[in-house]
Amino acid sequence: MASQEEKQAQPFTDIFDEDEAEKSFLLSKPTCFIVLGKPGSGKKTLARKLAQIWKCIFIEALEVIQTNIHEETEYGLKCQDLLFKGQSISEELVTEMILKKIESPEVAHFGYVLSGFPSLSEEYMTVSQQIQKIKNLKLKPDFLINIKCSDYDLCQRISGQRQHPDSGQVYQRNQWDPDVIEKHKKEKDQHEEENEEEDEEQEEEETAEDPLMMSEFLHQLVQRPEDILENAEERVGMYKDIMLHPLEDLMAEQDCQYLIELDGNQEPDELIVVSKLCTNLNKAYVTSDRNYIYCYCCFNKQDELLRVLSSYKLIAPRYRWRRSRWGQACPVALKEGDIILGNPDLAVSFLGKMYVLSTPEALKKFMLNPRPYLLPPMPLPPCKVLVFGPPFSGRTTICNLIAHKYKGKV
Repeated sequence: MASQEEKQAQPFTDIFDEDEAEKSFLLSKPTCFIVLGKPGSGKKTLARKLAQIWKCIFIEALEVIQTNIHEETEYGLKCQDLLFKGQSISEELVTEMILKKIESPEVAHFGYVLSGFPSLSEEYMTVSQQIQKIKNLKLKPDFLINIKCSDYDLCQRISGQRQHPDSGQVYQRNQWDPDVIEKHKKEKDQHEEENEEEDEEQEEEETAEDPLMMSEFLHQLVQRPEDILENAEERVGMYKDIMLHPLEDLMAEQDCQYLIELDGNQEPDELIVVSKLCTNLNKAYVTSDRNYIYCYCCFNKQDELLRVLSSYKLIAPRYRWRRSRWGQACPVALKEGDIILGNPDLAVSFLGKMYVLSTPEALKKFMLNPRPYLLPPMPLPPCKVLVFGPPFSGRTTICNLIAHKYKGKV
């Protein structure tokens, strides 16, 4: 009763523990998505935009291959070697790269949007085995997004795609066919609303300025073999025969409030809006506070750094960035057992507090996943002990005993 009376006597007291809230966030699981759908339904486009909105890591076979080659990882060097020899990259190698990416530090912090897995190819694993891999992931998907589209509409859309050989860009029929473009404009003119007039004018200007609309570019567009109508129908048929039933079982096991089904005939931007609204309703704790705000400035004093960074970007009106309990010490160096003052040029703000890193490598580690450096018992300043004395006085023995007792290093 006394505690209730005290709370009533102090109605404006903040009953939330900031440290506990921060710890709870750092221990929370990042939001993860899987985008499913028939071949050519727009899974990759939706997944890429979803990753941009929610600041997740976009994971897809081609994206993972290109990243590994660019970063010259062990997998990337294997891929390069195979490509130089004119060989295709095996399904086993691609699957290993995808699973490795899901286990990476940045995904452990930001979460992922997975597209194209499970795949139709059963060269390495069957569809059921791929789905089992998904179920056994340490970071299991929170949301399943299924793009639904009729076979006829999907095959017509795929067969209408054309590719520009120089840029590799793929264009839909309504982007390159003059008859369809003109018909689309007339329909929009008939049904446009007053508040959409300005947007329509901007779209018309962009279409007019697009060099692809010029006649000299139209004849360069080619149809890829996989976009031929017969091949598209065959791929959709394979999907229904091989993958549809296992995926339906997976979706049946998913909590219905975390299963989002979208109309594949809508524009990708509309799909994004729908999925974002659904995610907001179902997962209110997801926030963009995981973003970093960097301040690359040349100040020697932390007070000046605080002054500049505190007004850089505010979370809310009258809210200011604050010093962290790490002060000027580098949290990455503390985790590794050293006390090193950070470099003001490598300052970063996270969850409303400032952290100053000591080296570009430490900054990179912190940016990929700051959680290991912020969770208790961090910050834990290392204790350094010097033992000295005359020869044969037992210095080594005492050092070993102290190190064993306090889990230190001699």
